[in-house]
Amino acid sequence: MDAEKFVAESREMIISNLHGKGILACSGGQDSTLLSMIAAPIKNIEIVFVDTGLLRLNEVERVKSLFEKFRIPYKLIDAKKIFLENLKGVTDPETKRKIIGKTFIDVFHQEAVSYGATYLLQGTIAPDWIESGGQSRDTIKSHHNVGGLPENLGFKLIEPLRDLYKDEVREISRYFGLPEVMPFPGPGLAIRIIGEVTEYRLDILKRATDILERSVNERYNGERPWQYFCVLLSVKSTGVHGDQRTYGETVAIRMIDTLDGMTGTFSRPDWELLSDISVSITDEIPEINRVVYDITDKPPATIEWE
Repeated sequence: MDAEKFVAESREMIISNLHGKGILACSGGQDSTLLSMIAAPIKNIEIVFVDTGLLRLNEVERVKSLFEKFRIPYKLIDAKKIFLENLKGVTDPETKRKIIGKTFIDVFHQEAVSYGATYLLQGTIAPDWIESGGQSRDTIKSHHNVGGLPENLGFKLIEPLRDLYKDEVREISRYFGLPEVMPFPGPGLAIRIIGEVTEYRLDILKRATDILERSVNERYNGERPWQYFCVLLSVKSTGVHGDQRTYGETVAIRMIDTLDGMTGTFSRPDWELLSDISVSITDEIPEINRVVYDITDKPPATIEWE
């Protein structure tokens, strides 16, 4: 792919379709960060980064540093309380996605009114809309940036990355010198918590995810798995901490290798790494007393659990 040509054509596409002001939804992931880089020089676009409270540990600080380094103008909106409040009591994964999608749109609507925007720029890529169904395709999952959008959106959509796959996104990101960011779902950690999303459960998952990511990053000298993360399960199990019997949380580790995100195989890390991660998680997070490893390919599973 000719990255320089794609960037030029994407900017031309945005300018030709933007008849007024636009608001760009940036999650801090690879896709929306790339779109922010492409759109940054264009006038009448406000780049908005929403802190949903569903991000990884220190994710907000990472995004702020990245945007400042590449001089991407942006506005940070703290919406943690409203997202958690809207997810209260919800356990169904599709309902979670749709609630998060609607909450995103509500937050953007409020900001758009303030800015005067009538267009929404999104980093939607091919796997997003393919897996969100339509025409003769089954809906695999309703992404917040595709299937989770309400019918009465109120914005005109502009999606310059719509025909790209993950490998192409990474190729164009390298053209800008953007660091490779591990894929992260739009709905965030909400779909890596099986069951209700609470501050307590988010805190546990954030700490476990941080341990996993640090351990993998330190151990792999060469190419790492394409994606690696933790899932907090809804089942508890009996364990022992010191000489005390416990009934604690269970975390599943997922590592997967893929080229484009459409199919994938589970990674096969060495047992010593998995053992070290398990020991670190259960030592540092006493609420967790069991760690399991996911050995399922895509298909039959999706990369995410929900």
